[in-house]
Amino acid sequence: YRRCRETVGDLDILVTASEPETAMARFAAYDEVKDVAAQGTTRATVILRSGLQVDLRVVEEACFGAALQYFTGSKAHNIEIRRLAQARRLKLNEYGIFKGEKRIGGATEEEVYRAVGLPWIPPELRENRGEIEAARAGKLPKLVERSDLKGDLHAHTKATDGHNSLKEMAEAARARGLEYLAITEHSRRLTVAHGLDVKRLRQQMNEIDKLNEKLDGITLLKGIEVDILEDGALDLPDDVLSELDLVVGAVHSKFNLARARQTERILRAMDHPHFTILAHPTGRLLDTREPYDVDMLKVIRKARQRGCFLELNAHPERLDLLDVYCQMAKEEGVWVAISTDAHSTQDLDNLIYGVGQARRGWLTRDDVLNTRPLKMLKPLLQRKI
Repeated sequence: YRRCRETVGDLDILVTASEPETAMARFAAYDEVKDVAAQGTTRATVILRSGLQVDLRVVEEACFGAALQYFTGSKAHNIEIRRLAQARRLKLNEYGIFKGEKRIGGATEEEVYRAVGLPWIPPELRENRGEIEAARAGKLPKLVERSDLKGDLHAHTKATDGHNSLKEMAEAARARGLEYLAITEHSRRLTVAHGLDVKRLRQQMNEIDKLNEKLDGITLLKGIEVDILEDGALDLPDDVLSELDLVVGAVHSKFNLARARQTERILRAMDHPHFTILAHPTGRLLDTREPYDVDMLKVIRKARQRGCFLELNAHPERLDLLDVYCQMAKEEGVWVAISTDAHSTQDLDNLIYGVGQARRGWLTRDDVLNTRPLKMLKPLLQRKI
């Protein structure tokens, strides 16, 4: 959970307590507990009604940081940290860091990392994918934070398959501290979502213009989530696409195309002069649908060549861009847009999950498109760099 993995097997909760047995009893009595699998003086295991296993551990304050570091993982990261400790003739485990039999640290994670000659490493980076080397060299990135985001570039309303009006979405975005919200309804091809044809899209564009005149503290951007057809063409004519603030292209069909065809399909779409952002780039749905087979390096390099961007879809069932592709985009100099794909006002809260995924991908504020204020964003969307 602290590492912002897309899924978790169970939850470990660490606490310090002056009365451990009282803490255990209160934990086991939680309303959502279906079964108490084990209960001792410093550890209890319960199964929630949802089926999730949760372990509670009471630890001493003197070793809380060591336990937190240990149970956060990852296993591969912890193995390397222990190896560094051994090289210094220290012993590291969940009870602290020891020199001989004497505990010399472990109250905080900072103490643990300092003992092995490293600065504190953010949990999202702890995958043994270069973070230890970066820490040693003083090159850990300052990861993007939720407070860095100025807007959301992918949202729907009840004009298609959303649940709220334009005004409700705008007010909800403003209440969450956002400066802008892009309205990107589905296009006509996606009939199951009541996608917009040209006439209905232009009607919505007029509604957005009128609403923007009345709104304070938030600006709605005119966009579309246009279907990328099997041949790579876009689902709406060029003249209407040219009138929008941004065009978000998405694959919603033919997920099983061969790798070469799927890749070429997306590359051709990105060649369109009005294409702005590639939505949910691999099409995966966690535990439901595997990513389609596509050469992401080619897609990322096409984005760099064309001056367009990749979405990191923050919906908990998507979290697409994958973390490894976020890191690849960063290395190739391609900016990522963290967007919710919101279909309701509540969905706007999902930005935090996108930020977690972005942090796993080593992204900083500068790597994320929608950390820019509106004045800086608009020319970027029109490729006037």
